[in-house]
Amino acid sequence: MRILFIFSTFSCKYSKKSISFVSLLLETKKYAMKTLKPDISFHLYDYEELSEEDRQLIDAAKKATYQSYAPYSHFMVGAAAKLANGEIVCGSNQENAAYPSGTCAERTTLFYANSTYPDVVVETIAIAARHNNDEFTPHPTAPCGACRQVMLETQWRNKKPLRTLLYGEEGVLEVTCVEDLLPLCFNASCM
Repeated sequence: MRILFIFSTFSCKYSKKSISFVSLLLETKKYAMKTLKPDISFHLYDYEELSEEDRQLIDAAKKATYQSYAPYSHFMVGAAAKLANGEIVCGSNQENAAYPSGTCAERTTLFYANSTYPDVVVETIAIAARHNNDEFTPHPTAPCGACRQVMLETQWRNKKPLRTLLYGEEGVLEVTCVEDLLPLCFNASCM
């Protein structure tokens, strides 16, 4: 069964020609109080409803959780990215006693993909997480803010939407572009 959810945020703008949120606010009416409620949508699927390709990508993300180094949080995260050339690259979170020195699975994966295949578009990223007890999270695990910012930059770099699959035992969320995960985002148009 496919369910469509609608929430408030800004629509996908992955072209470098798009305007920033601040520009949009200023264009509406200078210094006037204004409430804006743009829409986004995402889909919730049962794992079995996904295509074979999407299930393989999620399975790769789940497998990547076993490469995680998470002795402090005990929260193992894996990510798998499908590239336009058919390659799948994976990464996992790598913690450090000095917390800011660690890195998340999404950033590990995207930095590896972008450095190994700099001219190849990252089409989809799948994310899965589990606890120390080997149980995957029941609900889809969303990326942190820093990872969302890196995902946004990858999308802008590729000039194509970066599709995201967030895995949970009870369902998989599909998000079709990063702005739907990161409203009021900071990008090159803000500078």
